[in-house]
Amino acid sequence: MFFINRRSFLYASAAASLSPFATWAAQEKKQTYRACVIGDSQRGRYGHGFHLIWGLRNDVELVALADPDEEGARKHGEEAGAKRIYTDYREMLEKEKPDLVSVAPRWTTCHQEYLEACAAIGAHGIMEKPLTPDLTGGDAAVAALEAKNLKWAAGFNFRAAPGIFHAKRSIINERLIGSVLEVRARGKEDHRSGGEDLIVLGIHLFDLMIYFLGKPLWCEAEILTEGRPALPADVHEATEGLGPIVGDTIFAQFGFKNGRRGYFTSVKGASNDADRYGMDIYGTKGAASIRVDRDPIISYLPEPGWSSCGTEEVWQALPDMPVAPLRSPGAVSQYAPIIDDLMDAIVQDRHPAVSIQDALAATEMIQAVFASHVAGRRVAFPLQERNHPLATWH
Repeated sequence: MFFINRRSFLYASAAASLSPFATWAAQEKKQTYRACVIGDSQRGRYGHGFHLIWGLRNDVELVALADPDEEGARKHGEEAGAKRIYTDYREMLEKEKPDLVSVAPRWTTCHQEYLEACAAIGAHGIMEKPLTPDLTGGDAAVAALEAKNLKWAAGFNFRAAPGIFHAKRSIINERLIGSVLEVRARGKEDHRSGGEDLIVLGIHLFDLMIYFLGKPLWCEAEILTEGRPALPADVHEATEGLGPIVGDTIFAQFGFKNGRRGYFTSVKGASNDADRYGMDIYGTKGAASIRVDRDPIISYLPEPGWSSCGTEEVWQALPDMPVAPLRSPGAVSQYAPIIDDLMDAIVQDRHPAVSIQDALAATEMIQAVFASHVAGRRVAFPLQERNHPLATWH
């Protein structure tokens, strides 16, 4: 079930004392945990392979998978090696009493009820992002899990990448580009540009902003529809089950401690590919680039003018960039650090390094963008109004 090449093993051994994530060696572990998967072939499916995620561990047995679509349940259950399949996730949870659950659907509309059902039977687990359509649901779900002292991770696989931890240490702690001044992030700006891009792809970027800069203090945003300020009549449901959205273009600014700024932009028709999706970090002595859809994903420019034009400096890889170990199943190898850390968090009684609480914080940044546009002014964190800003916008 587990494989690791020599290069990956050497990296894993060297990185153990550096990364906040567990480095799980190729050792035999007795299967002691029972796991289940909640999926939905019609609504949000299985995220990025979340039905395969427990196969990353040899101490976890996948006992069941639930999907309201019987054919989908059979198909995904066979792929994951589930011993039993159900069409009702509540029945599955009640009968199987799992120790671990993966909440796979990308759509957020049922996430609160999934998580509260898992809390009711005392299961730890991991959920696909985004969290919930609004903060009210997110608050309730997190509170239900915390009341039982349950440990839940979120599917922020980009932040779990070894290169991201290395980038934070190099850029923030060691000041490779000097003192950080601002961060500029862009969504994929594809057919989902604007409100949907903000939720589906923006949540990864907001999670990274918090990781690099800490939690924001305020947000100021403008949302456009067809080049004009978005109006209540422009509010509509996303193409996926994500709750109400508005706008095809978003300009958002966030204030962080020490005067730092963070920006998120998603402009209709701005990109025909994903090359711009990611973030750039600007400092007093240079700049860094994080692109999450290509490899290598991180580079930097040691030039205070932030431009390689007319200079001998060019964008280059960060020094001593680590290599991510490969794990089987390869389709979900990027989630291995999150799952390993989750298992350690359960034993050590602490929040996972990539937690559901982090997903709630990133969701609050999304909601702040809508809230600022609706209010026509800057809004402060934490948001006092936890209902969706677009739900009552008249």
